[in-house]
Amino acid sequence: QVQLIESGGGLVQAGGSLRLSCVASTRTSSRYRVAWFRQAPGKEREFVSAISRGGVSTYYTDSVKGRFTISRDNAKNTAYLQMNSLKPEDTADYYCAASSRYINSYYTADYDYWGQGTQVTVSS
Repeated sequence: QVQLIESGGGLVQAGGSLRLSCVASTRTSSRYRVAWFRQAPGKEREFVSAISRGGVSTYYTDSVKGRFTISRDNAKNTAYLQMNSLKPEDTADYYCAASSRYINSYYTADYDYWGQGTQVTVSS
C-alpha cells in the first residue's frame, strides 16, 4: 500500500504561480509512474500531467503545456507540479496518483494509488 500526500495548494491571483508537492510513503516510489489530475466543481476528474519512473519522459494536457512543469525527486519520494501563469480555469482540486504500469496513461482507472487532493483557486 502506498500513501500519497499532496500539499502546496492555495489561493492565487491570475498570472501567479504555485508549486504542488506529492510525497509517497514508500521508499520504492521510483517503481511508479506519477501523475497529476484535477477536478473542478461539477466536472469529471481530468488528466493534467504525468512523469515516467526515472523522470525522463513527461506528458501534459494541451491546456497546461508551456505553463506547468512536472518533476520528481526519487531520493525524496516526492513529485512536483510547478504551475505558472495560472488562469481562473485552472481552479480545481488537484490529485496526485501513482501507477505501476509500464506505459503512460491518461485514465484514472489505470492508477493504483491516489492522494486526498489539494485545492487550487485562481482568482481573476
